[in-house]
Amino acid sequence: MIYLDNAATTQISPAVLEAMMPYLKDVYANPGTIYGFGRQAADAISKARKQVADFIGAKPEQIIFTSGGTEANNLAIKGCKNHLTKINKKHIVTSPTEHDSVLRAIESLCNPLCCNDKKCIKPEFYTSFLPVDKRGHIQVDELEHMSYTYDDIGLVSVMYANNEIGVLNNVASVGRICREKHILFHTDCVQAAGSVALDVTKIGCDFMSISSHKIHGVKGVGALYVRDKQYLSPIINGGLVQEFGLRGGTENVAGIVGFGKACELAGKGIEDYSRTVISFKKHFCEILKDRLADEHMETDVSINGLLPKYPGKTLSLTFKNVDAETLVLMMGAKGVCISAGSACTSHESNPSHVLKAIGLSDDEARSTVRISFSEFNTVYEVERGAKLLAGCVKTLRGII
Repeated sequence: MIYLDNAATTQISPAVLEAMMPYLKDVYANPGTIYGFGRQAADAISKARKQVADFIGAKPEQIIFTSGGTEANNLAIKGCKNHLTKINKKHIVTSPTEHDSVLRAIESLCNPLCCNDKKCIKPEFYTSFLPVDKRGHIQVDELEHMSYTYDDIGLVSVMYANNEIGVLNNVASVGRICREKHILFHTDCVQAAGSVALDVTKIGCDFMSISSHKIHGVKGVGALYVRDKQYLSPIINGGLVQEFGLRGGTENVAGIVGFGKACELAGKGIEDYSRTVISFKKHFCEILKDRLADEHMETDVSINGLLPKYPGKTLSLTFKNVDAETLVLMMGAKGVCISAGSACTSHESNPSHVLKAIGLSDDEARSTVRISFSEFNTVYEVERGAKLLAGCVKTLRGII
């Protein structure tokens, strides 16, 4: 099998699995207990909290462990509701290319409530969307204009690296604008983590979401950086001592330990990782276009969003007159894993909202696949995957 869907999830690092094993087999106590066995588990969580904090330039007490990026995004957005209501700043600014968990969380705050007589009440919160260019970059100038035009903006949520097209946003400029206007800023860094260096101070964010399974940790664990806990209320209740009272539930000790180790490894190897992945993307595109050129089809493929020369694991490719889902199934039958978009929405029939936002038609969006790499791939896999993809495209176009 050749796995080229690392934007969906990543292979667990052997070092991560090794770090987890004692907490799966031997140190299985509840970290909330006060006896020594439980304290071993609690100490392991404390160590992991520091590892995650160091990875993004934060303090350990600013890290809230969650079940993943989706929960972290929801906690940042829904958890602000009480604070934003109190200060009467109910205007949320985001972009049309955000992850579905961000858009749905915001939507849940902005939906109008209806009385029994069906008369609609004006929604408590409302949203403005920043425009994006053809590559998918948010227009920071528009945010600056909005920050001077509206005095009720309470929260801005903009992702660092897009999960479908890989494009990197200028989140540091977003952070600067938000600080100047005293606006809370949340950034979804789930896809950026491990590909680019993260520093909450340089970005200037109040909240940052990251996820373990995107950086060779296990699924089911994530974290939310919270600059100041006074702005946040829990969305999962039931524990006053767990996660500083902001996330109830017995902690996933082994998963958290693995997450900490994954962050430690990613922080140390980020430059090598980035160079490797960039070289894989370039090589893949070169071979793919060479193979398509045999049938004069090299112009029938276009790259969306992130270009291969930039940091990031993702390639978004649109093939003229090719059905993406059929292409994904054909590649799967040949032992190569790619995707037709975000794994969170891969079973939906609607065209990708991200691809539509950057100007692709419905047909073009349905002709787009996502290929994503990691350091665990090999040159052979990259070359073999590109050759097989070109062959499948030719078959679907009736060339061979």
